[in-house]
Amino acid sequence: MSIHTQESVSGFVATDPKLTTSENGNQRLYFRFGQEHFRREESGSFTQLETTFHHLVVFGRSAELANERFAKGDNFIAEGYQHSVSFERDGQPVEGEEFVAKRIGHDAGRTRYDVDRSPRKGAAHDGTTHEQNRAFESRPQRATNVTPALGL
Repeated sequence: MSIHTQESVSGFVATDPKLTTSENGNQRLYFRFGQEHFRREESGSFTQLETTFHHLVVFGRSAELANERFAKGDNFIAEGYQHSVSFERDGQPVEGEEFVAKRIGHDAGRTRYDVDRSPRKGAAHDGTTHEQNRAFESRPQRATNVTPALGL
């Protein structure tokens, strides 16, 4: 079976996240995010370029959870898709894009945190069976105390 892939985006939360509820009761989290850009120079050094800012939205239960966990300045990685949007600002039509995040989490490479692995009440099943999980967990581990072989 092939690997399922989606678009992803990373950056930092640039504005305070704003949670709203639609008329039909759906949760929507919105924030602007920034992305830093760099150019590699011939010397091997990097020059920081202008930071760009974009829109991100999350819906449903994911919006509620992200609202509890994210704050301005947090680094994140999100999976989802880009979506074209049209709206009015000061009576003028504005065209733009937003990233619709289906999943979002802190960037482990830039964030210190603790992980709580206790089961959540009513947590969604991940699609694997207990037998599949046990089979994965019981796979032999590579030995870490093996002396490297020398080649001649």
